[in-house]
Amino acid sequence: MAERGTADLEPVEIHDVLSNERRQMVIDRLREAGGTMSARDLSEHIAERETGESPPPRNIRQSAYVSLHQTHLPKLDDLDIIEYDESDKTVTLDEDASQAVGVYMETVPKYGISWSEYYLGVSVLGLLVVIAARIGAPGFSAVGAEVWAGAVFLLIAGSATYQTIEQGSSIVHRIDTTGDSTSEEDGRETGAD
Repeated sequence: MAERGTADLEPVEIHDVLSNERRQMVIDRLREAGGTMSARDLSEHIAERETGESPPPRNIRQSAYVSLHQTHLPKLDDLDIIEYDESDKTVTLDEDASQAVGVYMETVPKYGISWSEYYLGVSVLGLLVVIAARIGAPGFSAVGAEVWAGAVFLLIAGSATYQTIEQGSSIVHRIDTTGDSTSEEDGRETGAD
């Protein structure tokens, strides 16, 4: 059986993985740490985040370690998001995993906005500005509605470019990491669906 990589993960599988906060914390922490950590250090970090105490209580550390070792790390390993060496108790994030799941892991600060909220806000504001220019509202009618529409379009395009580069989630990134490999089982391309 051919090994599957993170590029082959279905969105439903990624959402299932990310539906658990401890698995999210594992991926986040491995990304911050450069890709490799011990299971013990991961459990310590998770226990600290869950309790807000440093060092966290022993029973919470132990609970985090057991759940990671028995449930979460094997699940992430089965999906090739991480490599979990049970003998060494080391966890290594797959290089492609950050890109494959990163798009789904957008975190928003308490008083921040998500990218989708940002795009909605820019679109609504842009529509209102174009309408204001079109009906001749003072300050907006000095520049034509077409110019305002062009400016909004450029703002959205620039924002999307920034987001794509920041998240490393463009088709160019996916093709670059998967190459033009094909699945031997069914002969279809694995780089894009």
